[in-house]
Amino acid sequence: HVTLVESGGGLVQAVGALRLSCAASGSTLSINVIAWYRQAPGKQRELVAGIGSGRMTSVADFVKGRFTLSRANAKRTVYLQMNSLKPEDTAVYYCHYRDIHGRNYWGQGTQVAVSS
Repeated sequence: HVTLVESGGGLVQAVGALRLSCAASGSTLSINVIAWYRQAPGKQRELVAGIGSGRMTSVADFVKGRFTLSRANAKRTVYLQMNSLKPEDTAVYYCHYRDIHGRNYWGQGTQVAVSS
């Protein structure tokens, strides 16, 4: 089992920056997908960025050039660096792990609010 805990969210003005962190505990050796999602009020949860088993990083078009996902400490910690934030980035952000058996693990979410 894997437990994920996000941190780093908060209130920031537009064009500001935040760095989100996700700390993982438990058995992470079988993890092959790491991603960040977000969910705004009244909207579906959407993929922001992810790293697959081939270590290829993908970033959604709406954050292209602004957000960067990275991993450290053998999958124990994952980061989402968010620059040039916009009000439309306001959402609860979740880290997500998936293992080779198809099991999914989610953090509790961290709130990001961007003001004009």
